[in-house]
Amino acid sequence: MPSTARGNLANHDSTPVEETVIQPGSLPRTVRDRPFAWLLLITGVIGWLASGALVLEKLEVLKDPNHVTLCDVNPWVSCGTVMQTPQSSVFGFPNMFIGIVAFAVIITTAMGILAGARFSRWYWLGLQAGVTLGFAFVVWLWSQALYVIHVLCPFCMVVWAAMIPLFVWVTIRNVSRGVIKAPPALTKLLGDSGWIIVALLYVAVIATIFFSFLHVFAGTSGY
Repeated sequence: MPSTARGNLANHDSTPVEETVIQPGSLPRTVRDRPFAWLLLITGVIGWLASGALVLEKLEVLKDPNHVTLCDVNPWVSCGTVMQTPQSSVFGFPNMFIGIVAFAVIITTAMGILAGARFSRWYWLGLQAGVTLGFAFVVWLWSQALYVIHVLCPFCMVVWAAMIPLFVWVTIRNVSRGVIKAPPALTKLLGDSGWIIVALLYVAVIATIFFSFLHVFAGTSGY
């Protein structure tokens, strides 16, 4: 039955499914179907839960501007303060609603792969565009939090943490499987360096936070 469904999908869309061309054994382990699906599922659930928590807190803030959110720790760590800034509603509505929808797509994709679904190239290109825009948006929000607002939102940082491996491994998956064309040397380099890239990005984020809030860590902030 699954093979029939896949055949119907292939007949319905003339775009070839890239997995039929590349042998799974030649791919980096993380971008093989089941490990990759679990990575999508874990990052998607973490991002969705963090976005959901932000939505609930935002609704409370809208009802009561004096509401103290769960992550209002001090003047430099406060979701409530960040929620009151223009950056929290860039498109005219709270940013966290984007996360609710976007991470739901990631979770659905993961469940589809675990169930044996195959997606056409256009789908993976769309997913790549989505995670790339999402990653760019997160980078912008991170820069605003550190260098403009000067306040950190813990739930927002959880979303950042989920987006980093999600963006890196979706990109490596698409390069490794031929969705995104790249020279063989670059493909191999990315496949061998995925978790190193993720680790370096985490270190970069931690370092920028440390230096931006050095006065707090050094105890010279006066708080």
